[in-house]
Amino acid sequence: MSTDITDDINRDTGDDFASGQVNRVGDRVFSGMSRGAGLVILVTLAGVALFLIWRALPALTADPSEIGPGGSEGNGSGFLPYVGTLVFGTVWASVIALSIAVPFGIAIALFISHYAPRRLSRTLGYVIDLLAAIPSVVYGLWGIFVLAPAMAKHVYPWFNDHLGFIPFFSGKVLASGRSMATVGLVLAVMILPIITAISREVFLQTPRLNEEAALALGATRWEMIRIAVLPYGRSGVISGAMLGLGRALGETMAVALILAPANVYSFKLFTSQNPNTIAANIALQFPESTGLEVNTLIATGLVLFAITLFVNVMSRRVSRGRVA
Repeated sequence: MSTDITDDINRDTGDDFASGQVNRVGDRVFSGMSRGAGLVILVTLAGVALFLIWRALPALTADPSEIGPGGSEGNGSGFLPYVGTLVFGTVWASVIALSIAVPFGIAIALFISHYAPRRLSRTLGYVIDLLAAIPSVVYGLWGIFVLAPAMAKHVYPWFNDHLGFIPFFSGKVLASGRSMATVGLVLAVMILPIITAISREVFLQTPRLNEEAALALGATRWEMIRIAVLPYGRSGVISGAMLGLGRALGETMAVALILAPANVYSFKLFTSQNPNTIAANIALQFPESTGLEVNTLIATGLVLFAITLFVNVMSRRVSRGRVA
């Protein structure tokens, strides 16, 4: 009886596939929509790039004396020196954030995936995901009114007194705490959900047989994680870190609210001499800019666009296993 029913189903299914009308139409519609969506993304990306290049050309071809601080008076430093300090500040702030967020993100992801009870891990996962929903301006307000004063009063002076021989911690501590260290901490909190979420999912996908084999050979839980989980999830962790780096590179409001910037190259974390970032500089300078100044800001935006695009492309390559 069951064999006859199966034969009838296969016969009906075969007839449908033989006719192929419904399936062909559905495939064509779905394929067309997918291709259209992909083309829309490419066209949008190309349109943004062309707009930035078009509006940046006047600044890229202008006399160097007209670009940079004092450019309107004819004594600017030129586009390359001007954008150089901004690129340095952007990368420096992002590196600080990444160096803080990556270890914490990996540790939290391992705790959620391999140590915490199921109910606690589910709750922590929700909390971590909710951090990504908080607007950046809220992070900026929290950083300037809560984090910066507390760190400048209790933490930064300790590092300055005990580790001042290291160039990063030397110099006079800024009393308001609006320094590069605070920006790095706030950015680290902002990119923590990205790194944690991706790392957690990758760790949970580790083959169960690999973990059980390591435990059966006498490995402790940490040894099992070190020899089975971390190597398996390495590309995912790197990809999550690079996606977090892309977010940190383009952050605007939090940096603009917290940082007291200057056009300098400085690795010092606690002083008033802090390099600005590209996104924050555009947000602060654009309302009062006119003429060539607008083109200069758009040119710096083009540089940020190129840096962010490169970081995201590399993260996709890593996530696909093309980079070790």
